[in-house]
Amino acid sequence: MALNLEAIRATAERVAASHHLDVVDLEIQAGGKFRTLRVFIEKDAEGRARLASRATEEGAEEDAILPKGIPVEMLSGVTHEDCAAFAQDFGTVLDVEDLMPGAEYTLEVSSPGLERKLRGPEDYTRFRGSLVKVQTFAPVNSNRHWQGRLTGFTGDVLTLDLSAVKQKGKAKKAATETTIEIPLANVEKAHLVAEF
Repeated sequence: MALNLEAIRATAERVAASHHLDVVDLEIQAGGKFRTLRVFIEKDAEGRARLASRATEEGAEEDAILPKGIPVEMLSGVTHEDCAAFAQDFGTVLDVEDLMPGAEYTLEVSSPGLERKLRGPEDYTRFRGSLVKVQTFAPVNSNRHWQGRLTGFTGDVLTLDLSAVKQKGKAKKAATETTIEIPLANVEKAHLVAEF
């Protein structure tokens, strides 16, 4: 029996919403008898706003939950308790609704991490100003791998400031300009680069 990824994602989002969380990504890894369902979660917009507010309060420098030097927007705000509660409820629903039919599977739940993948237009808008690595389907200026600061995202085109990092390899040769524009449709994969 085939997996219905849309039903699994919809169920994950429904369960996450009941815990004031958002599903960032979901991936299934299958190999032989062993299957792993990974779900990456973060606090919902309201929870992230509370985290940002807390970071601007006096004394936030001593806050053990808010690491020093990391932009608060890059933090998911998710705790071990959030992951455990979500995994318990989501795993129960998966089993009751038989959304992972067949052999056993492993459910892994975690935050997306500091170097999270960028998925859609919302992510490119939200993380404007962050360092990113981008790989394109087709070469742009004879290069498929770029790293720079995401300075803009308009009309489904992202703009990278290449002067924000030292370019290497082909990117160094291809970077005749200080900025580059890449259509979102040409982005094969992209992720944040942690700054400390």
